[in-house]
Amino acid sequence: MKILLTGGAGYIGSHTAVELISEGHDVVIVDDFSNSKEVVINRISEITGTQISYHRLDIRDTETLVGICRDEAIEAAIHFAGLKAVGESVEDPLRYYDVNLGSSVSLCKAMVSLNIRHLVFSSSATVYGEPERIPLDEECRASDAANPYGRTKIIIEQILKDMQLANPDMNIALLRYFNPAGAHLSGKLGEDPTGIPNNLVPFLTQVAIGKRSELVINGDDYPTPDGTCIRDYIHVQDLARGHVAALAKLRSDCGVVTYNLGTGQGQSVKEVVSAFERSTNQHLNRRIGPRRPGDVPVSYTDPSLAERELNWKATLTIEDICRDAWHWQQETPGGY
Repeated sequence: MKILLTGGAGYIGSHTAVELISEGHDVVIVDDFSNSKEVVINRISEITGTQISYHRLDIRDTETLVGICRDEAIEAAIHFAGLKAVGESVEDPLRYYDVNLGSSVSLCKAMVSLNIRHLVFSSSATVYGEPERIPLDEECRASDAANPYGRTKIIIEQILKDMQLANPDMNIALLRYFNPAGAHLSGKLGEDPTGIPNNLVPFLTQVAIGKRSELVINGDDYPTPDGTCIRDYIHVQDLARGHVAALAKLRSDCGVVTYNLGTGQGQSVKEVVSAFERSTNQHLNRRIGPRRPGDVPVSYTDPSLAERELNWKATLTIEDICRDAWHWQQETPGGY
């Protein structure tokens, strides 16, 4: 299939592009490069040995997007494009609603106008807000996100469901990610955050390489075995394979389907730090800091639905995540 990747030069999009190409699909990337770098396109080409078709575009420009999809003969889309920093969404919610909702509506208009029937949406476990039970499954309430970023995901999910009701021949997969981490085995693709990392693993690698002086653990008094927050860390390459599996599911005329993508296991912050030190032979300076507002003590998923219906399961470990993230950081110490 020929697949449009919106935001395809980003962290998860670039890894998914590699997996799609390895499975024999053609990809077309559309990205405005506001949170990514154009050099990523070259890295994807190096890994896959394929020339990548890409377009620099803010996909809220519906007319241009329609032209690209028509000219490229797009058959399906995977929608990654959007802003994703939780703290920033609290500080500037209107920008998040403008960009995330506007880009999604624009893509929907383009798909409907050209009768493109298959869409995979990059959603998030943030839609669950305060977990009603652990492990989280797809039947858990997804209506009370703790921040504007998460609320944009909830709203977009509803937009897509409404679109499918009005266009019953469309097939849509909503993929709710847990905590993506790690990097491509080659060391050519990885997470390249702007400013202070929001996520734990890139913070660890930046401390290890000397870019930051110490790791601050945000609270050690949570009701967990070691007092630090527990999360479900999924290797980005496992996550990318999940998109390939979801795309295959859509070809069965499934309507709207929702899947949690995670490992089904939780690791605490302290456990991840220990795993990183073991797998890299690095010692990290660290101290305990105050809690971060909005952090829930425990969040991990039951991924059994994805295993049953997509024949997909995460196979890489937290040690694999740490090893590959460290390799990426060493290969690209200043980022892209």
